[in-house]
Amino acid sequence: MQADYVIVGAGSAGCAMAYRLSEAGKSVIVIEYGGTDAGPFIQMPGALSYPMNMARYDWGYWSEPEPHMGGRRMACPRGKVIGGSSSINGMVYVRGHARDFDHWRDQGSDGWGYADVLPYFRRMETWDGQTASDWRGTDGPLHVRQARAENPLVQAFIKAGEQAGYGVTEDYNGQRQEGFGRFDMTVHKGRRWSAANAYLRPALRNGVQLVRGLAQHVVFEDGRAVGVELADQVVRATQEVIIAASSINSPKLLMLSGIGPAAHLRDHGIEVRADRPGVGANLQDHLELYVQMQATQPVSLYTYWNLLGKAYVGARWMLTRTGPGASNQFESCGFIRSAPGVDYPDIQFHFLPIAVRYDGKAVAEGHGFQAHVGPMRSPSRGAVTLRSAAPSDAPVIRFNYMSEEQDWIDFRRCIRLTREIFAQPAFDEFRGKEIQPGAHYQSDDELDDVIREHAESAYHPCGTCRMGRADDPMAVVDPQGRVIGVDGLRVADSSVFPRITNGNLNAPSIMVGEKVSDHILGRSLPPSNAEPWVHPDWQTRQR
Repeated sequence: MQADYVIVGAGSAGCAMAYRLSEAGKSVIVIEYGGTDAGPFIQMPGALSYPMNMARYDWGYWSEPEPHMGGRRMACPRGKVIGGSSSINGMVYVRGHARDFDHWRDQGSDGWGYADVLPYFRRMETWDGQTASDWRGTDGPLHVRQARAENPLVQAFIKAGEQAGYGVTEDYNGQRQEGFGRFDMTVHKGRRWSAANAYLRPALRNGVQLVRGLAQHVVFEDGRAVGVELADQVVRATQEVIIAASSINSPKLLMLSGIGPAAHLRDHGIEVRADRPGVGANLQDHLELYVQMQATQPVSLYTYWNLLGKAYVGARWMLTRTGPGASNQFESCGFIRSAPGVDYPDIQFHFLPIAVRYDGKAVAEGHGFQAHVGPMRSPSRGAVTLRSAAPSDAPVIRFNYMSEEQDWIDFRRCIRLTREIFAQPAFDEFRGKEIQPGAHYQSDDELDDVIREHAESAYHPCGTCRMGRADDPMAVVDPQGRVIGVDGLRVADSSVFPRITNGNLNAPSIMVGEKVSDHILGRSLPPSNAEPWVHPDWQTRQR
């Protein structure tokens, strides 16, 4: 099998690249180990807790015991299905803050400032917001829906944020991120609008070939990548090989192919092709805690948390694509700054009108609500390394969560600021007791114990093939996505993020696929001169 371009991974970025390259008349083969995304568990937004916990759709990765989290091994789900993690995620759509991308640019990712990436965010989306906006796209493949936010608890959360002295934003993906407002979700006509639905299916109709198989390693001839070896064949690329296999699997495949920290590769008997110590390093993620409250009125989604209720939701969705099943239920949010002197938001809230765990188990108290909260820019860094030279072995994942003192300071502040929001008058008619952490946990030491025991990953790993200038020893790819030290090979997915963005990672991951496909094609969109909003008194005020 042979094509101009071979893409490893049919995930968020890989699907976008397959679409854009085939649109430009190139022949493309996409290699994907996972299978079909057919069936209600993936396509029904309200069923989001199922695919993430199903071995059929998830690689099932776990971290090593985390030393600062009481030795807990933390779940690290990654999509093993067409659409990748966009087929098993929470469908929350957050571009990130303008300053995130300016930071990328300033750290050596030339051409990746906000002015450069905004045109790609606009190109990729069709937004259904109530008001037209120059900041948003109107004819892209990715349909993005603004939450209806009809539940009284969802509305109370936005009102409480305002009462606590924060602003309200009409569109946090537009000019102003900071404040409280309605979430965007990748849902279209009641269905999950994954990268598979948005990009891959049209690309397949346009001649892209999809090949099932586990990539063993990249094949090189005379220092140039010329294909990818599977168990039973080599898929050859006449132009380039592109790795888009996730922040966990992309560094693994590079190392299996001889690109990575030389001593580590030799330890596993792998011939060193390029000594790049940054491969697998710089691993980042978002941790979050669920601050859960009892609801004194039966207005939460717990109404449907029984056999009859779930049957009703499922049947209504199957027949009409409407009702609770047509929403991911993350319908209101907040982005705030933790302290004066922080120039843009570093705390994110996901509000959910039910008290439930991410694995879909409701709390015993019945009706309730919760906010997922955590710091956005943790200074902690981990790594992905090889367990062995066998492609079938899972890599070793060490996030090194909460390894910096600043993490603890930031996380305690997150909990206390959340409690303050839940104490506002907007929640007076709904607020019962605090379920988690529990109102008796107040001191720094007590809150630290709660964080250690109950904080969970938000499932936003990134950074393990960091983008930077070609002379940066820790950079893995240059600002065009080309792997430094070899020819004919690129990486494009969340692994290239120099630093984690502010919010969920699906939108910037797709953007990376969009932008790198233009680099491959030797073109680029003209930069934007739009001016994002930054709090005028950020140096002296927290809100």
